[in-house]
Amino acid sequence: MSTLNYSRRNFLRTTGIAGGGLVVGFSLSGCSSSTLPLQPVADAYAPNAFLQLTPENVIRFYCPRDEMGQGVTTGLATCVAEELDIDPANLLIELAGAHSDYGNPDFGGMQGTGGSTSIKAHYTQLRQVGADTRALLLNAAAADLGVSVTSLSTENGHVVANGERHPYGQFIGTAAGLEVPAETPLKSDNDFNYIGKDFPRLDGISKSTGTATYGIDVDIPGMHHAVVKRSPVAGGTVASFDGSSALAMNGVTDVVEIASGVAVVAEKFWQAKQAVAVLEVQWDLPELSSVDSAKVRADYEQLMDSSEGESAESAGELETGFAGAQDVIEQRYWAPYLAHAPMEPMNAVINIEGDKAELWSGTQGPGIAQGLVARYAGLDKENVTVHQTYLGGAFGRRGTLTHIIEATQVALEAKKPIHLLWTREDDIKSGVYRPASLMNIRAGLGDDGKILAWQAKRVGGNITPGTLRAALPGVMPTAISNGVVDWVVGLSSDAFDGWVVDHSSIEGLYEDYDLPNREVLHVTKNHGVPLTFWRSVGHSFTAFAKESLVDELVGQSGLDAVEFRLRNTENNPRLHNVIKIAGERMRAMRPETGRYLGFAAHGSFSSYVAEVAEISIENDQIRVHNVLCVVDCRVAVNPDIVVAQMEGAVMYGLTAALHGDLNLVEGVFKESNFHDYPILRMNEAPNIEVVIVDSNEAPTGVGEPGLPPIAPAVANAVFAASGQRLRSLPLRLA
Repeated sequence: MSTLNYSRRNFLRTTGIAGGGLVVGFSLSGCSSSTLPLQPVADAYAPNAFLQLTPENVIRFYCPRDEMGQGVTTGLATCVAEELDIDPANLLIELAGAHSDYGNPDFGGMQGTGGSTSIKAHYTQLRQVGADTRALLLNAAAADLGVSVTSLSTENGHVVANGERHPYGQFIGTAAGLEVPAETPLKSDNDFNYIGKDFPRLDGISKSTGTATYGIDVDIPGMHHAVVKRSPVAGGTVASFDGSSALAMNGVTDVVEIASGVAVVAEKFWQAKQAVAVLEVQWDLPELSSVDSAKVRADYEQLMDSSEGESAESAGELETGFAGAQDVIEQRYWAPYLAHAPMEPMNAVINIEGDKAELWSGTQGPGIAQGLVARYAGLDKENVTVHQTYLGGAFGRRGTLTHIIEATQVALEAKKPIHLLWTREDDIKSGVYRPASLMNIRAGLGDDGKILAWQAKRVGGNITPGTLRAALPGVMPTAISNGVVDWVVGLSSDAFDGWVVDHSSIEGLYEDYDLPNREVLHVTKNHGVPLTFWRSVGHSFTAFAKESLVDELVGQSGLDAVEFRLRNTENNPRLHNVIKIAGERMRAMRPETGRYLGFAAHGSFSSYVAEVAEISIENDQIRVHNVLCVVDCRVAVNPDIVVAQMEGAVMYGLTAALHGDLNLVEGVFKESNFHDYPILRMNEAPNIEVVIVDSNEAPTGVGEPGLPPIAPAVANAVFAASGQRLRSLPLRLA
């Protein structure tokens, strides 16, 4: 087990010494039937879609997943470099463009980044790519040098023969004529040089010096800037508009209507932004315009009290379990709508010339972006080139690509290269959101401290249908008509309205504990607010309800928070273990007078996390001082990045737990920017100690699992401090 406790000073020091900017290109499937989006380099050789080698021994690694701050370029480069026998810092890393060879195995082969799948999905595959490529180079070197393969070894990008080092690039001409080996044996864990070791992120220098390129940084010749005025209520459409005042303003060249509203095009962004403010637009508004937050909550409460509910999970005999219970507890929990609020707002640059288009943007789905541009510009997908950039935060937000459609439509109407940019206000007031949720849990406790019965019900909108609605037009072949696409989109949405339960809406409500008699119900209620995935998805709200109720059961059981959870996780060994480790460390903690501890544990994205929050209360304000985070993500490819992801998840989760709240007024979210939708400030940030459970097994998720336990851990600490049970987010004392 390794314990890491990094200060901000250590973080700045380690990330500031990054190993250099490298470019990589790779393909899991090896040879492709279509042209790969690789850098055109004279005499270069690409044995697969992921690696490109030059005679000068420049080795590019094309990273198939998107870098949005989670360290995936470093992690995946490490996997391929380990087996290729090269220092990851000596790779040139490129973000791969749109191509089927860069599909995510955990997404059914679709090219997308999310769900904490990147390292998990590609760990073995990219190691195999590295091992097979190394074997190929050894075969080529043996032929060129006239020696046996068994007499050769490798060292940091070189073949070693009779004590002499030869760069890999020396042998690529011969390698190109050989068959690429397959299923080359991989290294044993004991032989790792890079996997499992701390070293600085490979994108650290470029990001700390401002040389990394994000979508918002892109500039191309002739580029104009566009800002869109959208309906104040989601789903509204333009009835009429008058663009004359905007057109009369300095620098403005075009005012055009598109599907989502009216766009102003100008020579500069600020000119477009000012002109949008004077646009006169009349809107046809949907039913959402009569909805406020109070109505959402009231509608959910009514459905919760009804007999409605689709069964999502059931096991055992529920009523028998309740009949044998010594105590029965039933409570209700609320989680509000939330925005993603990434630091870089949505943006896209597009240039359409004849039957070809080029797109520059940081998205979680380059392949979907390619398909959307092709569909809305009337082009073949093969004629759309996607230049993927760094993403300035995503958290699920950059998986919904409305801004790509908008940029395409504006470029077609204005006949100019377009840089379309959403403002922060645009994104918070007109974006896509985590759904609001009302959850009710009824649990029966046996006299031995074990949970005998568990009945959970969730009411709210579904996450998956909105995401499918946005993605399918980009995924389906462009030969399929828009009418058929609309029909399929409607069918996919209808499926979750009474036919099947969207698992993302109820995940985390029942999987962690030994629940022999259980039932999970779901009622879909959609008021028209656009919904999508948000960091840790359904776990972001279900963990709060589940772990809060477990803490109430703890109070009835006569056991402490750790022993109760251990007693009820005998069939979940990984969760059981992180609870045990966190419990041992919790017992050693000595909070100052006036500070209290709260415990929570949760499994998500195939990983398990237990967290302890140390809090105090002053003038009814909750202050989190320290957080202990124990994580089992199996092998940590780069422990420093795992620590950073746990720290980031805790901070993001604390922002939601203490501040996150969006309020509807006549269908419009009242909040608009960080002044009224605040993020956690530095003076609010706790010290975080991260403990990584040692493992040699293939890695599981990291980016999201650290978030779900933090809200219930804080809520449980608040109860210890004040005796108040807070069952609504954000956490506010009466």
